[in-house]
Amino acid sequence: MRPAATLQDLLDREAIRDCMHRYCRGIDRADEDALRSAYWPDATDEHGAYRGSAAGFIEQALVKLRAGGQRVHAICNMGIDLRGDSAAVESYFIALQASAAAPTQETFLAGRYLDRFERRQGEWRIAARTVVYDWLEERERPELAEGDMRFGARRPVGSAWPGDALYRFWSTT
Repeated sequence: MRPAATLQDLLDREAIRDCMHRYCRGIDRADEDALRSAYWPDATDEHGAYRGSAAGFIEQALVKLRAGGQRVHAICNMGIDLRGDSAAVESYFIALQASAAAPTQETFLAGRYLDRFERRQGEWRIAARTVVYDWLEERERPELAEGDMRFGARRPVGSAWPGDALYRFWSTT
């Protein structure tokens, strides 16, 4: 049987979850500030073919993200093993992506982020990440006509920072 969590354990777990959600928002909205705030400046990332600093990953990702396309990432099951000022975190993710460079191609990904989180000066961020891919499916999308109205009357439609409805919402509430 697991010992009862302390209030600090619960606060730490929530801070880690919040960081993971910021990362997803950063990727989906091409929000550089959100992305950088999820990693420590000296963090590392093993992300598909990329192996290096998290800052380098962010730089190369932003080029692709700012070129357009559609993305949605969701964090699912999370296992958080708190170890003082560090934590071993396994987060399942699902992602659906379509780039502006290949608008008729979509990619469905599922896998896990294996992260070493560190708490520094009371703040939790990713110190080292390894992405494990458990599912990958690529498929063709129907050709989109000029002026495509795939969302019909559904508005607003998600977009990149700063045009997404989220940023207007935050500035008016």
